[in-house]
Amino acid sequence: MTARTAHAPTAGDARALRVAVLSFAHVHAASYIALLRDRPDVELLTADPDSATAPDDELRGPEFAAQHGAPYVDTYAEALAWGPDAVIVCAENARHRDVVLAAAAVGAHVLCEKPLATRVEDAEAMVEACDAAGVRLMTAYPVRFSPEFATLRDLVAAGTLGTVLGGTGTNNGKVPAGRAWFTDPELAGGGALADHVVHVADLLDALLGEEAVAVRAVTNRVLHGDDPRVRAETGGLVSLTYAGGAEVTIDCSWSVPDGAATWGGLTLQLVGTGGTVEIDPFGAHVGGLVAGGTRQAWLGFGENLDRLMLEHFLDCVRTGTTPGPDGRAGLRTLRVVAAAQESAAAGGEVVRLAG
Repeated sequence: MTARTAHAPTAGDARALRVAVLSFAHVHAASYIALLRDRPDVELLTADPDSATAPDDELRGPEFAAQHGAPYVDTYAEALAWGPDAVIVCAENARHRDVVLAAAAVGAHVLCEKPLATRVEDAEAMVEACDAAGVRLMTAYPVRFSPEFATLRDLVAAGTLGTVLGGTGTNNGKVPAGRAWFTDPELAGGGALADHVVHVADLLDALLGEEAVAVRAVTNRVLHGDDPRVRAETGGLVSLTYAGGAEVTIDCSWSVPDGAATWGGLTLQLVGTGGTVEIDPFGAHVGGLVAGGTRQAWLGFGENLDRLMLEHFLDCVRTGTTPGPDGRAGLRTLRVVAAAQESAAAGGEVVRLAG
């Protein structure tokens, strides 16, 4: 494959963007490939060298790429030598730092799966490296792009809810199948806490415009406790206190049955002095039993949030604007997860965050 110097697109540049999807570890990799592969304004390339060490029941990189109709190379070095304008990092959470730093070093803008890293210091290094290289770093929080969240954000910004006093968020799901690393604390950085808290924390970050100052969390392994493959927490409840006084709780459990048709859902309810609003961004679906009642179905309709997020990212790459949520949003939400893990390890003690 011919190497090419990384090119920083400018406004009005009509050529196709070169986008590399690096790793297929995350469940959203297939969605990103499907959305990018047939776009006339995108050239796609993929690589997943770490899949060679995956469990036997998981697809290897070349097989996964072929199954999804995506061009493939064997190493990240080859993909980066191609000169991508942007990369989408779908590696295991603990491997995000190395891939992001390598992408920044060749001048590629980055969309990185959540959580941004497994350690706060790694996320800080990723933000600093992208800043130093002059490239954009975006954290993959697709719920930010849901119409329901946009409506809620407008209500808060307009003062319709008055002063936000508190809220309740849920992000439930099932243990990810066919990807054993999700339940490996070393590769994932934790279990349900790392997987689910960040999404709700990001919405609160955007809505309140302030950071959490105190965190308290409790976790357990009651769910899937008899499964030796699951080595991380499967249930958790996190309480957040914000600088303005709002108190919010987040249920972040892997509580959806393995046989369910999809991962679960995310909801957020805010309570203010002027009223209460609840959103359910994934509520637009038809569900039920098919095939004689032996299989569950989930037929979603409405906006594809991955598509909206990718559109925003690619537009930022072309125009040079800062994406939202950016790397700093990913860093702030990771600090919340780290504090929650510290609290849970200490038996639910309150952990204060630096202001």
